[in-house]
Amino acid sequence: MISAVALNDQPTPRSGRDGGTSHRLGYLFKHVHLRYEQLTSAALEPIGISPREWAALNCLDEQHSLSQREVADLLGIDRTRMVALVDELEAKGWVKRRPQPDDRRKNIVTLTNTGRGLLQRGSRIVDECEQEFLAALSAVEAEQLKNALDAVVATE
Repeated sequence: MISAVALNDQPTPRSGRDGGTSHRLGYLFKHVHLRYEQLTSAALEPIGISPREWAALNCLDEQHSLSQREVADLLGIDRTRMVALVDELEAKGWVKRRPQPDDRRKNIVTLTNTGRGLLQRGSRIVDECEQEFLAALSAVEAEQLKNALDAVVATE
């Protein structure tokens, strides 16, 4: 339950929304995602990587080596799409796939040196995209937004 004090502490929306559909979380998340995807897609295109590919490389960098299924779970995509994505990444020389030693039915995916270099270039671009995307917010608001989203995601 939200107290009256908490309601009074809420920031006033900047867009003048009336509380209708455009104020619903689903609508807001969808449009935030679409705008962010367009921004990062255009920015990453010159180095030849899509946001989806960059996200997969980023997961592998943070976790070092993962099974295809683990990467799929982190990215929120199904296994068949993950197989196609790893096929693409492997064909481009960005990842290597090898059977897991204790369960040969599973594949472990790791970054290659080429993939790691591309990830670093892409990370700088994505950092710039995030700054541009959040430019309407103060630094404090941007950090609060990230923290709030982290809290929501952590409850999965």
